[in-house]
Amino acid sequence: MLQLVYFARVREQLGVDQEALALPAGVERVGQLVDHLVAERGEGWSRVLKAPNLLVAVNQEMVDLQAALKDGDEVAFFPPVTGG
Repeated sequence: MLQLVYFARVREQLGVDQEALALPAGVERVGQLVDHLVAERGEGWSRVLKAPNLLVAVNQEMVDLQAALKDGDEVAFFPPVTGG
């Protein structure tokens, strides 16, 4: 089971803050997970999760879309942090 967590604007746009998801068959990398979620949930999810500046962390470590996933991982999605 994966624990998916959505933060800030991502949470607001998707309307969900966290969820548990069984690791889908054939999903071994973060990018494949994103593709799976988009295929299952549609265009609104595509706009958010396919944004070029989306940040992803696996088990609280920043990763890219090629990062490997395993059962039990926490995957967090959030917009880039801005400051000034």
